Amino acid sequence: MKHTLAALGWALCFATLPHAALAQDPGKMLGGLLQNILKPNAAGNNSAPAAAANNTDLVGLLSQSMEQIDEPKEIEMGRQLAAVLLGAKPLHRDVALQRYVNRLGRWISLQSDRPNLPWTFAVLDDTGYNAFAAPGGYVFVTKGLVDSVADESELAGIVAHEIHHVVAKHHLAAMRKSAQTGLLTRAIASQLGNNAQGALSAQLLALGREVYSKGLDQSDEFDADRSGVALAARAGFDPYGLVAVLQQLRTAKPDNPVFTLALSTHPATQVRLDQLEAAMGQRLDALSGKPSPSVAQRMAPAGNR
Repeated sequence: MKHTLAALGWALCFATLPHAALAQDPGKMLGGLLQNILKPNAAGNNSAPAAAANNTDLVGLLSQSMEQIDEPKEIEMGRQLAAVLLGAKPLHRDVALQRYVNRLGRWISLQSDRPNLPWTFAVLDDTGYNAFAAPGGYVFVTKGLVDSVADESELAGIVAHEIHHVVAKHHLAAMRKSAQTGLLTRAIASQLGNNAQGALSAQLLALGREVYSKGLDQSDEFDADRSGVALAARAGFDPYGLVAVLQQLRTAKPDNPVFTLALSTHPATQVRLDQLEAAMGQRLDALSGKPSPSVAQRMAPAGNR
């Protein structure tokens, strides 16, 4: 039944999206949106001083309570962090792949507790095995990760894990923790000087480095594993997809550059598997075991499947 619902969901996915999203090709829509993410960083942008001022205020905001960060502010913070990621690695040029991942992610996000965020999913042109999320609904996976998954349920499990990070505002909590300890403020002060554009760059770099190179708290990762499994199952995918991913990751050598960042920013893989096993038990077994297409099969024209 769950898999039937997933197939129906794929057929109806774009019917549930805002009208503006239907007005153009999803690939072009995605590319245009993510290009706009980078605009505030463009050289010579006259809005840079204002943007820098907003970013300086952002540090003060992060030092306060989470309740004072409303959804528009959260989305703006996510846009800035997404710009950091896109500044490090560009989008992959395969429009069909971008469209597929965006559709997959949007379908899963509709089953989450925050379906109305302006969710954006994309593939970064990077051979590493990684996935990233930013506040407000931005989720990125690398081409190396997409190429490594055995089937769609594995990719769905990873995407669901990242979606829950956004739903639970894990990155906001991590940034607030940094701001409260003064790390973020000092990082900006050390790079700022009197350059307004430098303030913007320093803010983005400080946020990006702190969150994406250090990683989130272990408790947040365990939470995203447990909730990601449930979310993937709710969307109609095999709940053991994420388990299979972790089993593969467990065999990866720490000195393999493809897996270095993923391993260094997450708890030990065996611990994650043990936590998931304890949380899942046999409660989701009835939803597992159904065949799941590979990414290539899902992307193939209907007549070739």
